[in-house]
Amino acid sequence: MKTIFLGTPDFGAIILERLIKSGNKPFLVITEVDKPIGRKQIMTPSPVKVLAGKYDIPVAQPDKISDWNLEIKNLKPDLGIIAAYGQILPKDILDIPQYGFLNVHPSLLPKYRGPSPIQTAILKGDKKTGVSIIRISEKMDAGPILSQKEMELNQGETFLSLHDKLAEVGAELLLDILPKLSKGKAYFINQEEKEATYTKILKREDGKIDWQLPAKNIERQIRAFDPWPGSYTVWENRKIKIKKARLFRNPGNAKYPVGKVLVVLDNEIGIQCGDGDFLAVEVLQLEGKKEIKADDFLRGYNDFIGAILE
Repeated sequence: MKTIFLGTPDFGAIILERLIKSGNKPFLVITEVDKPIGRKQIMTPSPVKVLAGKYDIPVAQPDKISDWNLEIKNLKPDLGIIAAYGQILPKDILDIPQYGFLNVHPSLLPKYRGPSPIQTAILKGDKKTGVSIIRISEKMDAGPILSQKEMELNQGETFLSLHDKLAEVGAELLLDILPKLSKGKAYFINQEEKEATYTKILKREDGKIDWQLPAKNIERQIRAFDPWPGSYTVWENRKIKIKKARLFRNPGNAKYPVGKVLVVLDNEIGIQCGDGDFLAVEVLQLEGKKEIKADDFLRGYNDFIGAILE
């Protein structure tokens, strides 16, 4: 089957490599244009582009995929596979391949359509999540489902750990469905529109911690938003990223102002949250500095204790 692959971040790269190693190497990879990364704004290729180069697969990087109708039509692909590409394909492109375009989406559709399903599952404290393989339609993540697999969402799961697991599950589903699709034995099930929920594009400001929230919600946010957009608070006009933390139940009836920094247990940082419990901070990073453990941070900034965080 003559296949093109569209993807950009690590999620797409994991799936692309599984396809290649299973003998389903696409003849073309389409990915987003190189982006400036880091403080020095160095132009950096996407993980999918890097992987395609490793396996000598031609790469295209159109600014707007919507302008690429003629190019894709001339390529005459039988199938398109999408895994976290980053652009929406118009109908005139979706209609080109004989088998359409398949999308690997990391949620149990119709739940969590949109760009941040992995983060949302962690934020909500879901007990399960999964992956869906759908045929793409004009409406976002609303196409019929070819395959779906559920998996347990472990306590303490981070975005990165869950991301990799879901990418592997997605690759397995895809490899299972491709031969069925080519033999006409793949079956499509329409999604229940009334059950659809949506996720949003995450922005940097979404990482600002609201200490009025319950401690368990903040702890979930830290796991869901690492590495992007990160979870941060403000102390003396400086941002502090909280990289790792856990819920610490209030052992007594003492109440402190929300956002107040205390010492809990063995010289650990505890921050009062809105529900009366604490967030026990284990690893943090002051703006412009390297991330360090909480006890090391306190040795250098003992005036942090007693502060009220914004």
